[in-house]
Amino acid sequence: MTMTDEQQPELRWAPIEPKPRNSRRMWLIIGLVVAALVVAGVVLFFVLNQNGNPDAEGTASPSPSTSATSTATPSPSPTGSVEPTTEPTTPVQTEPPVVDPSVEAFRGQVSGWLGDAGTGLDIVAESSDQDALAVIDSLQGDAQRLSETQPPTSISEQWYGGVDSYVQKLKDLRSAVSNGSGVSAAAEAARAEIGDLKKLVGL
Repeated sequence: MTMTDEQQPELRWAPIEPKPRNSRRMWLIIGLVVAALVVAGVVLFFVLNQNGNPDAEGTASPSPSTSATSTATPSPSPTGSVEPTTEPTTPVQTEPPVVDPSVEAFRGQVSGWLGDAGTGLDIVAESSDQDALAVIDSLQGDAQRLSETQPPTSISEQWYGGVDSYVQKLKDLRSAVSNGSGVSAAAEAARAEIGDLKKLVGL
């Protein structure tokens, strides 16, 4: 019996078991790589953005503490502020210098009152008590105007002295009319004072 005659084992083709695939591991690696790239891109973006805007920190919004402080202290309203009021100063009005009138100008001012005095004294000497007193009142008003009129400096002393004497004579005349005696003499005394004043101004 030869070896060829020995029963040879029967050979059969069996399918080769497939090697386990590494697809899971590959996807995990790819995911990690992508995540790393994303993180690196985000970090790079922030770094570049901060380098490109150096004033970003200065223009940032104020911190909550700053805003709280600013809102806690309200600014005073315009109506509450008190501003000093400056009252308008009224300019001091000075009296204009008194112009010394000439004798001619002064004479024109007083001639009417001096002329009326002579006429009034004539009426007093010839009138009754009530009519005479009314005329004396008018003469005393004219005498007041004579004393208030500014005379020239050259005759001011004589003028004021003569007017004062005339005023006193009118008072004496009123007393004489009231008493009913000495009216003519009192009227003549007053007339004499008027005559002196007329001479003084050249009438």
